[in-house]
Amino acid sequence: MSEKGMVPSRFIYCVMLISVFLLVLSSLFLLQYSSHSLIPRSVLELILVHNGSLYFMPNFKREQIVLPPNPYENSKIQSQKPQEADCQVSNSSQETSYVGQQMNIASDQIWAPLRVFMYDLPSEFHFGLLGWKGSVNQTWPEVDNPKLIPHYPGGLNLQHSIEYWLTLDLLSSNTAKVGQSRTAIRVKNSSQADVIFVPFFSSLSYNRHSKLNEGEKVSVNKMLQDRLVQFLMGEKEWQRSGGKDHLIVAHHPNSLLDARKKLGSAILVLADFGRYPVELANIKKDIIAPYRHLLRTIPGAKSASYEERSTLVYFQGAIYRKDGGAIRQELYYLLKDEKDVHFAFGSIGGNGVNQASQGMALSKFCLNIAGDTPSSNRLFDAIVSHCVPVIISDEIELPFEDVLDYSDFSLFVRASDAVKKGYLLNLLRSTKQAEWTKMWERLKEITHHFEYQYPSQPGDAVNMIWQQVARKISSVQFNLHKKNRYRRSHLLDKTH
Repeated sequence: MSEKGMVPSRFIYCVMLISVFLLVLSSLFLLQYSSHSLIPRSVLELILVHNGSLYFMPNFKREQIVLPPNPYENSKIQSQKPQEADCQVSNSSQETSYVGQQMNIASDQIWAPLRVFMYDLPSEFHFGLLGWKGSVNQTWPEVDNPKLIPHYPGGLNLQHSIEYWLTLDLLSSNTAKVGQSRTAIRVKNSSQADVIFVPFFSSLSYNRHSKLNEGEKVSVNKMLQDRLVQFLMGEKEWQRSGGKDHLIVAHHPNSLLDARKKLGSAILVLADFGRYPVELANIKKDIIAPYRHLLRTIPGAKSASYEERSTLVYFQGAIYRKDGGAIRQELYYLLKDEKDVHFAFGSIGGNGVNQASQGMALSKFCLNIAGDTPSSNRLFDAIVSHCVPVIISDEIELPFEDVLDYSDFSLFVRASDAVKKGYLLNLLRSTKQAEWTKMWERLKEITHHFEYQYPSQPGDAVNMIWQQVARKISSVQFNLHKKNRYRRSHLLDKTH
């Protein structure tokens, strides 16, 4: 071939090569960013980077938002200032510093808060149970001023107050200060929402209104559940998904007892699965939330060291329990006469809370033993006391365990081993000071993940729960989208 003929050929070859390169580059760009990508959007939405600040949430907007601190950096989380007082609503500005892991996934990090649609249920389902009465046509209390927010009752009621904190967080989400990051925001249009929140204070309803009053044939608690079921079944949001994208809090083991079968398709926020059949509640579908601790949080700087903790192991509470809690009685007779062991009856009544606070704060290990259900508030009291938890509950499910490794700050003992004579004490006494100190230091780092407070703070229990919801709802929406693949074909078949 002549030299004149080769020039155009080389030119054409170069043009083709450049064209192929640009085509590949544009295809990669579309795969990552286009809503019409060859990869289904529902699959992309399942990508959650747990160890960084980048989240892909359902329905996210492609706009840069102020990133929140990274709540999942296991080794570099700096402890947050704990609450100085055991109050219902915190007005203090608590700061948590994080050393975030740098992610190289995208040049511009994008984060979008979880979008939550909340039903405007009548106040009798939520703050009305706290005695709050709004003006005419007022559904919600003013939340800008914490002094005007109804307080949740203390004592044992408080440990199951999760729906109270989540509701407050949503009510305040649209009035956040400029630059303040949000884990969840309330949206007014349900079609724009990732999840539908049902603001029913079910635990409070059970605790205060499950007994029949004089002249009543149906308790207020049952009446509210019946009305809630009737309401939800008539809503287009429930009918659209069969309730699978709804979030219902039923933290007290006996809450929502009458309605749970009818509402079991929803994502449930529970303390454990002890009183639920597996087909109704399970870790694949539902969320385990921490109890709201009853003891005051010990500031990290004031936490007693190994040498300052004179008691080896501490337990104070109800000893004679039914079902799986029978182990408490066995351990009581094994340990009650041992030196450097505190194993005694106790309650929150009288001076019980102060006694437990002092006892846990000066103990190296604190027992968390299964009771009537696999979980108890005692675990979270131990965490905020920086007393290394010893978990003896074979069926327990733990909050945030997909991002927190409890073995970093807790010891796990099988029930069958714990009741062997000498086994438990030998294990604890053989734990070296350096090993204990490592767990103690980790406890101080993760304590803030178990704090319920208003306003919520980055990485606290409220934010951690919303992030759990985001991970669950991504899977739910993936399954719903997959189920809808042939919906149009089925509609056409019906018309012919």
